[in-house]
Amino acid sequence: MAKVLIIDDDPVQCRLSTEILKSNGFEALEALSGPLGLDILEDQQIDAVILDLVMPEMDGMAVMAEMSKRQMNHPVIVQTANSSIETIVTAMRHGAVDFFVKPVAPERLIISLENALKRQSLETCLRTERNRLSGHFGFDDIITKSPIMDRVKELGNKASASNIPVLIEGESGTGKELIARAIQASSKRANKPFVTVNCGAIPPNLVESTLFGHKKGSFTGANTDQKGKFQEADGGTLFLDEIGELPLDMQVKLLRALQEGEVEPIGAAKPEKVDVRIISATNKRLLNLTKEGHFREDLFYRLNVFPIYLPPLRERMDDLDALIAHFIARFSAEEGRHISQCTPKTVAMLKSYDWPGNVRQLENTIYRAVVLASNAVLETEDFPQICASLEGADRIRHQLAARPNMAIPVHIDQISEPTPIVSPEPTKQKDRFVGEDGDIAPLDNVERDLIAFALDQYQGKMSAVARALGIGRSTLYRKIKEYGLEESDAA
Repeated sequence: MAKVLIIDDDPVQCRLSTEILKSNGFEALEALSGPLGLDILEDQQIDAVILDLVMPEMDGMAVMAEMSKRQMNHPVIVQTANSSIETIVTAMRHGAVDFFVKPVAPERLIISLENALKRQSLETCLRTERNRLSGHFGFDDIITKSPIMDRVKELGNKASASNIPVLIEGESGTGKELIARAIQASSKRANKPFVTVNCGAIPPNLVESTLFGHKKGSFTGANTDQKGKFQEADGGTLFLDEIGELPLDMQVKLLRALQEGEVEPIGAAKPEKVDVRIISATNKRLLNLTKEGHFREDLFYRLNVFPIYLPPLRERMDDLDALIAHFIARFSAEEGRHISQCTPKTVAMLKSYDWPGNVRQLENTIYRAVVLASNAVLETEDFPQICASLEGADRIRHQLAARPNMAIPVHIDQISEPTPIVSPEPTKQKDRFVGEDGDIAPLDNVERDLIAFALDQYQGKMSAVARALGIGRSTLYRKIKEYGLEESDAA
């Protein structure tokens, strides 16, 4: 739900605007003066401003000038009783995105507000993508309104002021790489390489070559010299994603590279000096892996110098509105769709979901909904998978409570190395040719059982039984009599 601030010295006009906004799914805040409105903008997350131009003490033009000075980039819609061209032009030059004369029709106000919010989302998307592609993605580009993320941004800004090794911990899909890129962009290495390595995606036999490189002829297939990721990141930042997946034997070599500031490519005669800033990330608690013996303790202390914990999306649901608006604007532009927002019912449904896949899952979910949507707004029917997950939620929670091993989502503190699954030894079944005492059964017993089975199989039809066993009818009658099977004879 978008939060709109109304700055107007007329209490009646404030109440009218508030009722119009609330009836159309917006959250409205009121400020009866310019200074009070600026204080609210400083203290709270506001999505848009409806501003009166004529006010005592500080008029609307002065408010917009102060907002610009404080770098408050909120979309401003101006309303006033003065409709002169000069006033409109001046307001637009101060940053207003729209202008209307009092009294305004409710439909006009809502359309203007929706357009302003959509434009703001598109501008944010363009700026974010442009900065990401150019390597200048900073903390101001992170889409967040949650107070819990203020601590993350604060720590990230402090980390960017030095070359201290940073360890970012958080569940998959929370945006650990974005935090790493923001640290890089805010540091002195902003214009230097940012190289990403997914330690869990490299085959074990290629880890050393990928990280440190190799010389021509050092092994079969090494036809040319190849730089490793450390050499590629020289002067910049090396982001080691999923560092907990690195094999133990390679952890020793990584530790030496970090301590000595040099790497030794495979087949090289001597090591090479590198100047690399290390930022690592993991979706498991590295301390827990260290205690369990899956990660070297000395390497853990070398990486865990400046830890940053990135909370999952379910712990910062204040970000959901902004993220939904961002993804809708982005994918609508990419796919050429004219979709503006979600209905309030849809937003409420999305907020009731736990999002075990975090921001990445939300991004893909919105993408699918934008592609499949039939209307200009996203309805609950456009999210069939979320609807299906929420149906019978109480029953599912009850079942999961009875089986705690299946509880989802699992918090990062509870994740440990999976226990290998050992298949039970197959139970050896008794052979039909072995007797109760474990010895081979006598031939007579085997023959008797076979004839009895054939009689049952062919429902006592002697001709069919004799033909199947490959014996004559007279022989079959004799053996039936010998083995006492006359009661099975139905011919």
